[in-house]
Order: sequence, then structure tokens, then C-alpha cells
Amino acid sequence: MLPHLDAAYNLARFMTRDADAADDIVQDAFLRAHRAFAGFRGGDARAWLLAIVRNCVRSWASERSRTRALCEPLGGSPARGDADGEREENEAWDPDQDTPETAVLRDSEASLVRRLIEALPEAFREVLILREFDDLSYKQIADITATPIGTVMSRLARARQMLGEAWHGRSGEARP
Repeated sequence: MLPHLDAAYNLARFMTRDADAADDIVQDAFLRAHRAFAGFRGGDARAWLLAIVRNCVRSWASERSRTRALCEPLGGSPARGDADGEREENEAWDPDQDTPETAVLRDSEASLVRRLIEALPEAFREVLILREFDDLSYKQIADITATPIGTVMSRLARARQMLGEAWHGRSGEARP
């Protein structure tokens, strides 16, 4: 399983948008894989492991939303948001956003690409990461995401299109 550690971390990192959480998720996924290895019936070990990572990310997200719901203030005082007390549900807090190092990284092209990928909807983002960064086949991605190959192909095409549109919109380039 160790040869797939980088792929597992990349998937967790892009899905959570949090390096510390990705470390924890990968550790948990490897522990779960170790415990469940007796039930592994062969096949593609990478796809099997990344499916476990994906499930761990979903568990982490579920736990995080449950924790947020418990931590919201009682009464009407908003912690963040508009005057009515509504919070933006899709806004992710980045603990490194105010550091000088992060400001420099955000100006780089690689950082722009990372942010554009992180802004994609989850279903499209995970397919794009698995195909482009982890170089998995459509069949492997279909196995990991438990979706038909046709759905994987259409999500990948749509993710590439959305990324291209976002790139051209953010970088100010005119489309041909």
C-alpha cells in the first residue's frame, strides 16, 4: 500500500482543502485498509485504497458538519455572515490565509490552479484529481466512486470544461 501513499494524500488534500485533515484522513484510511486487508479479494489495490480514502473524507466531512452545528451560538447572534445571521455554507476557512508565505503562494500560477480545482464541485473535483493527478483509468475511477464509466467520462469532461472556463476568467485571457 505504501506506493499509493502519495495518491491517497493528494485525493484527501484536494477533497478536504486542509493539509492537516488530509494527514489524519490518510492515516485513518491506511489503518482501515490494514484492518480490512483480510477481506481484500485481489484486483486493483490502488483503487481499493482510494475508495477507502474517499469514504474517510466523507466521514470527516460529515463529522465536521455535525461539529459545526453543535458549535454554532445559541440565540440570534451571528458568528459570521450577513445581518440576518445567515452563514455562507460553502465558505471554507483557511487557517493559513493571513501568513506572508501564503500570500506569495497565492500569486503563483500553481496556487491559482490549485484554488480553481478546489472551487470545483466535489463530484467533478474528485474525478479530475483521480484521472489527472493519480492517472487512474476510467474503470478504476468508476470502481472508486461507485458510478458508471459513462458518468465518470461526462464528469471528467465537464470538470475540464469548468476548469478551463475558470482559468480563462481568472487569468484574464481572451478565449479563442
